[in-house]
Amino acid sequence: MGFSIVYLVGNRRGRIVLMDGNVGAPNPRREFVEAPLYARSEVLASPCPVPKEPGTYGWWFRMLPTPLDSSKCLLSGGCTLLYTGISPKAPPANGRKPSSQRLRDRIRYHYAGNAEGSTLRKTLGVLLSAELGIELRRVGSGTRMTFGAGEQTLSEWMSANALVSWIVHTEPWTLESELIADLDVPLNLDGNRHNAFHPVLTLIRSNAVARAKSLPILANPGLGGR
Repeated sequence: MGFSIVYLVGNRRGRIVLMDGNVGAPNPRREFVEAPLYARSEVLASPCPVPKEPGTYGWWFRMLPTPLDSSKCLLSGGCTLLYTGISPKAPPANGRKPSSQRLRDRIRYHYAGNAEGSTLRKTLGVLLSAELGIELRRVGSGTRMTFGAGEQTLSEWMSANALVSWIVHTEPWTLESELIADLDVPLNLDGNRHNAFHPVLTLIRSNAVARAKSLPILANPGLGGR
């Protein structure tokens, strides 16, 4: 069943609440949109509020990383939902051992890792390249691509502009496809070809990778986004 959007006047969080007609029934999609938002400083604090459980997360932005049509995106507390992800991925169909990664691992890595291991960081970095003065480069042996010392600059931007929400879900891969199909999340690529920003983002990322391959390999700075 698709989403309908109900604006609640006076809601202190300014949230958009999704209803499907059966208000009392469990609704992971509604829970996802109503989940509270957390800042980078809160996620990286000790104790960490993010559970060591499987689930789905959303990334909300105070400032858009690039000009794009966000008129159909959800809003919460002045922030715009642009991306959703899961942890772990669906179990491999070939019978290999499934990932042991959980929400806490994945969300903290998005905030403090690097572009090689975070699709979100790679996307944000190439979109903000000119504004932040950072560039995707090959590092170390040349098989990995990060923003080098620029990862810290990117983290500072995320600290000021990117907030995250999450819900626990035993099989998050089943919910992710529904969210991407029903919501406007322009920074997602997989399963999101119907989004108007998809070809634009695909080209920007492709051009950044091509340029990185044309430039000399840099020594691995040994720095992530912390």
